[in-house]
This record gives sequence, C-alpha cells and structure tokens, in this order.
Amino acid sequence: MNCNELRDSYELYAIGVADDPERSEIREHLNRECEVCMQGIRQARELAALLGGTAAPAAPSPKLRGRILASVGVEQRRFGLAPWLAAALAMSMFAVVYFVGQWKNAMDQYAQVRAELRTQTIELSRLNEAFAIVNSSDSTVSDFGGGQTQPPKGKVIMSKSQGLLLIANNLPPAGAGKAYEMWIIPKGGKPKPAGMFHAAPNGSAMHMMHEAIAPDSLVAVTIEPEAGSDQPTSQPLFAAPIKGL
Repeated sequence: MNCNELRDSYELYAIGVADDPERSEIREHLNRECEVCMQGIRQARELAALLGGTAAPAAPSPKLRGRILASVGVEQRRFGLAPWLAAALAMSMFAVVYFVGQWKNAMDQYAQVRAELRTQTIELSRLNEAFAIVNSSDSTVSDFGGGQTQPPKGKVIMSKSQGLLLIANNLPPAGAGKAYEMWIIPKGGKPKPAGMFHAAPNGSAMHMMHEAIAPDSLVAVTIEPEAGSDQPTSQPLFAAPIKGL
C-alpha cells in the first residue's frame, strides 16, 4: 500500500487501534524511514497527546490499588470500578477518533478553499492580461465569422506591446480527449503552434499569446488531441487575419 492509502490510518495507528493490513504496512513504512509516513505519524501522535492532555490528571486511591490487586488474585476480588473505568476508556478512545475525524474534515475543507482561491487568482491574472491587450494604445481588432449562419465567431485583438488575444464564441464541442489548438500561420509559411485551450459549455473561449508575430499572418484554430500537435490534423474552424502588424 502507498502512503496516500495509509493516510486515514495514521491516527488509529498512533493510538494503537489500527487493524491489519494497515498496521503492518505503516510499520513497514516506518522501518524503512518513509518521510511521508514518519511525518504523518508524528502529527497524529502530537494530536493524540493534545487531546489526551485535556483530561485532568487523577492519582489512584488505595482502594483502587486494592481492587486492581484483587482482580489478579493477590487480594480477594470485590465489586469495583473496573467496568466504569473500561467504559471511560472506551469513551476516551471514541472522543479521540471523533476529534481526529473532525480535524481531518477541517483540513480537507481548508485544502479545498485554498485550491479554489488559487484557481480564482489564476483567472484574475488572465483577465488582467486580457484587459492589458484590449486597453493597449496600439491594439487593433479583427472580426471573424461575421455574416455567417454557422459558428464560430469572434475577435482577434493584437497589440505589438502586449500580445494577441483571441475571443471566440459558438465553438463546436471538442470531444473526449480533445482540445482546441491555436495556430499562427505566416504568409507563405507553415502553421506554428500557439497554445492549447478549452471552451466553456456554451462554446465561448479566450486564449492569449505574448510572442512576436510575423507580418501578414493568420490566426487559426483546430481541434487536436489534448497533448497538442506539431501540425494541424484537422480542418481549421476558422482562419482570421491579424491587423496591426
């Protein structure tokens, strides 16, 4: 079993209640000094110690000592607190497992929020780059698909100082394992790959590039395998001239 499969058993191992095969697998990982498992067990033990430390310490009384000795035959066995102690221990173990579960849920939610924030930050950065191209003093706009009854339609915005922005609408579905690839086609030359992108469910998409573009070039888009292609393998969905070069 790998470390990811063992993560949910770290806390149970730390408090000594993990079952096989997880217990044996964790021990094997620790014996070979697996950094991931060592760190996970260390954090689990710290958490268990923290939870265990919330209970107030109590010194055993002489009567309790007598009952313990009687239970192993040293003194006459009497009715005592052993069942209550066992129940208290079971409740303590249950509390540890419960709070460990709550802690893991909180950590999962925290990771999800961080991932969403990272995605929003990336999208905001892309929007800022797009606005920089649109608002540049040297930007020009080329429309494509106008007057056609079939998709796609859109604009190519070119700025010598900021780059190229493609805005497309009504793109046909790319299909499973496929994506859109933009091409820059120099006059009299071969198409050059200019990046892969995906479209929203409604067929809209935005794609940018910040490399130098040869004069009298065209921008085209084809549907290619998600890994990309060195040359187009399908007919272009459109080919629009780039103004401002």
